[in-house]
Amino acid sequence: MSDITMIRAAAERLKGHARRTPLLNSPFIDEIAGRQVYIKPECLQHTGSFKYRGGRSAVSALDADTRARGVIAFSSGNHAQGVALAAREFGVPAVIIMPADAPQVKIDNTRALGAEVVLYDRAGGESREALGDKLTAERGLTLIRPYDEPQVIAGQGTTGLEIAEDANAIGIENADVLICCGGGGLTSGIALALEADAPTLRPRPVEPKGFDDVARSLRSGHIETNNQQSGNICDAILTPAPGQITFPILQRLCGPGLVVSEDECLRAVAIAWARLKVVAEPGGAVALAAALFHKDQIEGTAVIATISGGNVDTAMFQAALEKYGKKV
Repeated sequence: MSDITMIRAAAERLKGHARRTPLLNSPFIDEIAGRQVYIKPECLQHTGSFKYRGGRSAVSALDADTRARGVIAFSSGNHAQGVALAAREFGVPAVIIMPADAPQVKIDNTRALGAEVVLYDRAGGESREALGDKLTAERGLTLIRPYDEPQVIAGQGTTGLEIAEDANAIGIENADVLICCGGGGLTSGIALALEADAPTLRPRPVEPKGFDDVARSLRSGHIETNNQQSGNICDAILTPAPGQITFPILQRLCGPGLVVSEDECLRAVAIAWARLKVVAEPGGAVALAAALFHKDQIEGTAVIATISGGNVDTAMFQAALEKYGKKV
């Protein structure tokens, strides 16, 4: 089970490899949100998302013989690229199972990092888990799950160590920390780090409308499942349900979940570019969207929001700027 000791150990293994991303601020964004907004831009991380942290943490934690046989992961693209880069850095094979409807830029980038990409039909109900189990057994690979994996959670938790350190330096207290949430790896990792190093900061998951399994699970007290597995522009954070490992952490440490619309995500993408010159993908912009457009559901004079990824197709990015770029 992931804990703060594992997170600190992951931070040591990531030194000199993962980028330390800053907290960014813009008075224009503050004005829209009605409070100070500090943004943690993990879109500036290697491979364009926080997922490199977890990928590198998990691959580096394997013993040499196990690692040499290779690793396998399933992902819509960001975890895929994080694991692929980490595997390449260690010179070991990587097989990545990706949905056929994933953004082409993510599929292309994963292949460019040297991984073997295997596509599956998630809209047709094909199970990535079953395919992963099959290939793992056939090839002797080690499966690195995208969120329900202790060493992945530990790697993502290093984001929270940085947030805590920078927030303490700035003097931010009693603020909500809004986190882009799929299966809960990043959210649970940050929550554990904040519990240890900044307990007055409250982690809160943010999800797209129609895929708010974590928010519903927190309300009901048990794991809820989404009816759909695809069909939203926030592809990076579309997961069936919170994880068996992540959910108890979320339940213990997180405040209520927030839910945003696709249009709010596109507006946040346009605002991040216009005011910070930061490229966000829609799924990576959900936390910023919540900070900007759901201010009545947030407590405190300041808020911290993650931008979890920036791997956006050119057409999607252009659509966001054309629709909302002139309004910011």
